[in-house]
Amino acid sequence: MARVVGIDHLSIRVGDYEKSKLFYGRLFAFLGFKVEAEYPETTGWTNGHTLFWIAQADARASKRKHHIGDIGIHHYAFRLRSRKDVDELDAFLRDELKATIVDPAGEYYDDYYAVFFLDPDGLKLEGMKWGENQAKREPAP
Repeated sequence: MARVVGIDHLSIRVGDYEKSKLFYGRLFAFLGFKVEAEYPETTGWTNGHTLFWIAQADARASKRKHHIGDIGIHHYAFRLRSRKDVDELDAFLRDELKATIVDPAGEYYDDYYAVFFLDPDGLKLEGMKWGENQAKREPAP
């Protein structure tokens, strides 16, 4: 029987390719990704484990932003190393990218620390760390 061992890549369509390429290029450089490949109106970034692709949407679809609640992806979460990384991402999003913050860095569930933000098309993204406090409480092996 086939078994999934991970998510290889995510590919999204964007309304303004150049604007999104600039946004994601800066975001991914901050998060430690590098460009994997570029094609006309298509770019993919990787961190060695995950690939994230953007490509230009068709003209009709480019006219409207993503609306949370639409059919389709609700959000995409980047798992970060620590709560400190979440705080650093929050600051970068505010100060450097001027991104729209939906929910600022904070504890959203027990031991679940995250920041939620929007890309230029309104797609919800998240930087998160789960289990950091629990790991500190567990005895070392």
